[in-house]
Amino acid sequence: MTGEGIDEVDKIVEAWRRERPGLDVTPLEVLSRVSRLAKHLDVARRAAFTASALEHWEFDVLAALRRSGRPYQLMPGDLIRQTMVTSGTMTNRVDRLARRELVERASSPKDRRTVLVGLTPAGIDLIDTAMERLIEHEREILNDLPHEDQRRLADTLRALLMPFESDH
Repeated sequence: MTGEGIDEVDKIVEAWRRERPGLDVTPLEVLSRVSRLAKHLDVARRAAFTASALEHWEFDVLAALRRSGRPYQLMPGDLIRQTMVTSGTMTNRVDRLARRELVERASSPKDRRTVLVGLTPAGIDLIDTAMERLIEHEREILNDLPHEDQRRLADTLRALLMPFESDH
């Protein structure tokens, strides 16, 4: 082991190596840590979203609109691609956010048949506050990891994700 201390994954891997010595369990050393970290991150994100009275899916939609830049509008198809949900799910989500007056539908000025989903001023305020809270929670998670290690980890995780998310 090259890291500091022994974590739960080390114990799991050691147990599998003892019980199944012929089985190469090396992938567990990376992916079980990613899985466990994702669970911890989910708890931190849930806390940040709860503090802003948002569900995870609401954050995803509002964040996609906010990072699109002014005028903070996207076509439903763009929202579907960015949040990886079905058309029916997105319609339901936009309806629910519209009832909360966080988003509104508008016709495109270029083509009246095209619908755009846009943030309301209340939606902008809410997503800005939620994003600040999220970054604060995520910064706490990374706090003990030096910046250079954070950069290397980001690069390594990017390389691992690319086959799943590339356009090829």
